[in-house]
Amino acid sequence: MELSFWAATDVGRKREHNEDNFLVDKKLSLFVVADGMGGHASGEVASHLAVHELRRVVEEDRPTLEAYQQGKAATQDVLQILEEAVQSACQAVFRRGQQDPDKRGMGTTASVLLVVGERGFIAHVGDSRIYLLRQGQVVQLTEDHSLVNELIRRGKVTKETLAQSPYASFKNAVTRAVGVYETVQVDTIDFDILPGDQFLLCSDGLHAYLDERRTLELMSEDDVTQVPQRLIDHANRSGGIDNITAVVIRIQESVSEAQEVRSEELTQRIEVLRHMPLFRYLTYREIMRVLNVTEVADYDAGQGVLKEGEPGDELYIILRGKLKLHKENTFITHLEPGAHLGEMALVDRSPRSVSATAEERSRLLVLRRREFYEIIRKHPPLSVKLLWSFVQVLAERLRKTTADLSGARQEAHVPDMSADVLFDE
Repeated sequence: MELSFWAATDVGRKREHNEDNFLVDKKLSLFVVADGMGGHASGEVASHLAVHELRRVVEEDRPTLEAYQQGKAATQDVLQILEEAVQSACQAVFRRGQQDPDKRGMGTTASVLLVVGERGFIAHVGDSRIYLLRQGQVVQLTEDHSLVNELIRRGKVTKETLAQSPYASFKNAVTRAVGVYETVQVDTIDFDILPGDQFLLCSDGLHAYLDERRTLELMSEDDVTQVPQRLIDHANRSGGIDNITAVVIRIQESVSEAQEVRSEELTQRIEVLRHMPLFRYLTYREIMRVLNVTEVADYDAGQGVLKEGEPGDELYIILRGKLKLHKENTFITHLEPGAHLGEMALVDRSPRSVSATAEERSRLLVLRRREFYEIIRKHPPLSVKLLWSFVQVLAERLRKTTADLSGARQEAHVPDMSADVLFDE
């Protein structure tokens, strides 16, 4: 994919030194923003050292990136490179701090975007951010590792009440940083990149002054080389309380029919997942994680998808075509694009209650129990949302079943004997 980019950094209106650093490497398609911390110019040292080490490790593993583009390496191999790069940067910063008492405890954030072919890879530590601008939406692809964000997540405070709360003075405190300790927990994610996508990597000196409307407005400039400075000017006009760094990347609009088809199909998969009751509470970033563990399956007309009485461990979502649900030879209903079936197989091993057959050439998105459990194990906040949605879906079905039974009882004029059965002596 063709991409263009530009970056800029500024000390801001309140600070004397700029402790931010950034990297734009055209050959590697590697982009980094690092916001240093530590005092006595230590933050500048930490962020510079981290950026240098990140690039060195990724450069050394370039053969793996080339193998991935040739289909000879997995996405996990690329994510592992970024994980190792951040850990190497963490060790380098930590060791430097141990050698110089004035710099002991220094650290830095690190938000890393690597573009390989048509896929993006992110590694992230701290409260700098990576945004995706796609089809008129602004999506935050990283999660802030900050005390404030943790308090908000736990319901101790809201964004609206933070300024008046006792926690206001801790708004710059981070819960993870590169180099404060010898190792650090790194968030990683990979995702499909679409033609027309834009990315913004920035330090908190910028994103503190951004909302969705303003981000879309400032990023709309045709000349990408002007965008970072527009963002910095906006932050300075809004207060400029911290150092400000912006890295902007643009993916060229689609120029081929194949890219158009790929873009439409990926957009459809995301939208179908977002509108399913099971995934109703997930963020765009979490939907991407689910999408990463699904696969696409094609079925010819007349081919069976589910068979009544047989065990199964897959959830199916119809992307294209039509399915017929039936019990033996008794027709039940048709399912069309956007519909799903088999979600209970994700949580139990009961035999399928109906059969499903493709009425025409159909394409389905498949999520298996093993991958579903892997998501739950690795991402507790996401798992809480999924399990809560499951409870709601089951409760809704129970209410419907109860209502149906009540209606059938009334039609048959059958008295309610449940009390007699329950309390019969």
